[in-house]
Amino acid sequence: MITFPNAKINLGLNILEKRSDGFHNIETIFYPVGLSDILEILPCPDTSKSSSLTITGKAIQGSVSENLCFKVYNILKNDFNIPSATMFLHKIIPVGSGLGGGSSDAAFTVKLLNTLFNIGLDEVQMINYASKIGSDCAFFIKNRPCFATGRGDMLEDIKLNLNAYFILLICPEIHVSTAWAYSQIKPAKHITPLKNILSLPVEQWKILVKNDFEKIVFKKYPELKKIKEQLYEMGAVFASMSGSGSAIYGLFKEKPEVKGLFKENYYFEKFLSF
Repeated sequence: MITFPNAKINLGLNILEKRSDGFHNIETIFYPVGLSDILEILPCPDTSKSSSLTITGKAIQGSVSENLCFKVYNILKNDFNIPSATMFLHKIIPVGSGLGGGSSDAAFTVKLLNTLFNIGLDEVQMINYASKIGSDCAFFIKNRPCFATGRGDMLEDIKLNLNAYFILLICPEIHVSTAWAYSQIKPAKHITPLKNILSLPVEQWKILVKNDFEKIVFKKYPELKKIKEQLYEMGAVFASMSGSGSAIYGLFKEKPEVKGLFKENYYFEKFLSF
């Protein structure tokens, strides 16, 4: 069976406070986009052999045994004694870009194994398993627009449809460490809840919707700030960094002309309806 773990963008990202467990309480809107990895899982033909994971495409640091897909398999095998599996992951979503590629791979592994081996997990149960792997993994089980709080694992479905807009997603060859970004951040309460702001017309987001990571990340990587400014110069009604970076996206009312403007990898799509 084959599936396509997709990326997400953050529409606003407020870092509210540091928690006693070392994590941070945040508020953000997760919104799915079509840029996807490719994941295939097959039952191992020889049941006496151990499970395997082959990774191609963009390089991922760490051993195969440390990969989130493999960790998901081992958790479910421990609880449900599922058969050995042969897994193939082709990485397209840039690592360290703030697009949630690793979390998406893990969540889609939960969903694919659940279907392939008839485990019988419902959405809530799959969310619980995905949450064991990472804070935003649970979102990719739902994979629809959500208002996220807590560590990013408390999700509320919202009615937000951007299908009237085009998205231009710029993915520079810059890896921003999430751990580093959080170590530099100074949490602060925000007067107006993000969910209330995002109910306003998109044209008003430019002034009101912020990503708290931009200030520190743009200081270290000024080329990212330049990309955001360039998207506005091209006519974006809203532009932002996703997550802790380094991907920058712009929302456009009309299809933007991008040929020759960016040396970086870029991805372009019309938003889907939800």
